[in-house]
Amino acid sequence: MAPTGKHGRWLLAALAALLLCVHPAAASTGDQITDAHAFLDQTEAIRTKDHPQFVQRLKQIHQSAVALSDKDRWHLRYLDTWEAMFEGNYPASREQFQQIIRDSHDPSLAAKSSALLAMSYAVNHDYGKAVELANRLSAQLPDIPEGDTRQQVLGFLAQAFNFVGHTDLALKYARMMLSGTPAGESTCYPQLLEVFALSGGKTLASDSNELRSAIESCTSAGQPVSVNALRLVQGDRFLAEKQPAKTIATLDRIAASIQTNNYKAHLISAMTMRARADEQLGLDDQAMQAASKALAIGGLDGVSEWQRDAYGVLYRVSKRKGNAAAALDYYEHYVEQDRGYLNDVSARSLAFQLAKQQMTLKELETDALRKQNSILKLQQALNAKAVETSRLYIALLLIGLTGIALWLFRTTRSQLRFKRMATRDGLTGTLNHQHFMGECGRRLSALEKRPGHACLIWIDLDHFKQINDTHGHAIGDAALRHSVAICQQQLRPGDLIGRLGGEEFGILLGDCPREQAIAIADRIRLAIEASPMVLDEAVVSISASIGVASTTTSGHELQRLCRDADAALYRAKRAGRNRVVADADDRDAVCA
Repeated sequence: MAPTGKHGRWLLAALAALLLCVHPAAASTGDQITDAHAFLDQTEAIRTKDHPQFVQRLKQIHQSAVALSDKDRWHLRYLDTWEAMFEGNYPASREQFQQIIRDSHDPSLAAKSSALLAMSYAVNHDYGKAVELANRLSAQLPDIPEGDTRQQVLGFLAQAFNFVGHTDLALKYARMMLSGTPAGESTCYPQLLEVFALSGGKTLASDSNELRSAIESCTSAGQPVSVNALRLVQGDRFLAEKQPAKTIATLDRIAASIQTNNYKAHLISAMTMRARADEQLGLDDQAMQAASKALAIGGLDGVSEWQRDAYGVLYRVSKRKGNAAAALDYYEHYVEQDRGYLNDVSARSLAFQLAKQQMTLKELETDALRKQNSILKLQQALNAKAVETSRLYIALLLIGLTGIALWLFRTTRSQLRFKRMATRDGLTGTLNHQHFMGECGRRLSALEKRPGHACLIWIDLDHFKQINDTHGHAIGDAALRHSVAICQQQLRPGDLIGRLGGEEFGILLGDCPREQAIAIADRIRLAIEASPMVLDEAVVSISASIGVASTTTSGHELQRLCRDADAALYRAKRAGRNRVVADADDRDAVCA
């Protein structure tokens, strides 16, 4: 099974600590600090240009007896917090950024801290707060004068909107930042953001002029961490273009620099990319070593795309080597990470859409209050007039109130429509992955309290890629709808069905014994096999492999049920497809 989804999204997170490095000045070194204010400005300027020296200078000023003004103390705290975020200590850095925003009374530090705080939320999947901060900064942008702070806010907005998948907005802000760069100053960072926006929008090639120009600009500016980020993007593009040897050459070229700067996100990215490139080259042992090393560097907490890629390499290589036990273990990790990644992508998009709806509602509410205020002022003026003008006032008041009611009605209707769109799969009309899993969790919790039993069915259409390749994607979409309709005919009114992704579907059978669930699953399998689809004189035969897990053997925990159903589905496919396999406690429960 090849990796699915767009590679390289985790490279966007690798840019988070570079976001606000737009100062062009060079820093001087010395043994004694005579001007703390100048020293801090120079230290900030070399954060990514010479990160080891940046760390050394922070130690130097902390150990120095130089007197700091209140402004300089806040500046030093901001640099310490930046370093904590650079090292991956997000919880501590978020708390410090919030204190700087609240108590520093420095608009420039507050704007920069807001940008990094929002990026910290985005990197740690709290997209609602990230988008809320992004929208707040976007609204403040017209009031921010030309200069470093405005450039830094533009850079953050480009990064933030790229992170939530709105690359058109990201490209707009990156190019605003590029056009606002003063003459004579380096364009390294705005060009880097432009490259990331183009990469996120799938319009970047390994040999594109934008990528080549950005690498040249950042190299000339002496920004090795930024050059490393751009080279990682180029390596990812080489992989997408099936040129793994060039990816390896690119990684070898920047390996020493990545080690010197010790930026964890780049260390993980480079090692995961090397594993994928080695796999494409057929160097299976080297690919497994690189993937294992990436997991060791990054740790195994949470869900991330680089973990999905690393487990994907380990799964595919183990499968080719015939190590079925290891392959199954890696596959389970891979599926868990892949589903988590898809949920994360949906969460980004949903956070953006909800924030957009909230902004629209606030604008409507503000407009309604403004109109109400105008009506009240008009009422005061009309009270002093004759009866004839009073009638005119009443008419205007009714028109205004009717308009407000219409605006509120339209807003409510729009929110309800959006809520339905957010819960349903657009192709099949079933629940989408996120809401299917949420509803399953709620029903299982209720059944556990009663107590009651349920069964989870995992369905995957066999050889679906051949249908798309042979008949086209339109027929493939029709086949998905056809299969869903057949499944629904075999289900009870209260059963739950959702699309997990691609050609894979899930069904939750509440108050259903294990034997009955196996019988229902086999009826579905037989019905799909016995109902070929006829479209435009083309007969398309469809079959399905089905895995069944029961709370009787797996318990009521959703994650365990999903894992057992997925493992049963995997065994069904491995046993020849077009069959039903029950959960792991009864390996003889197979229908074919």
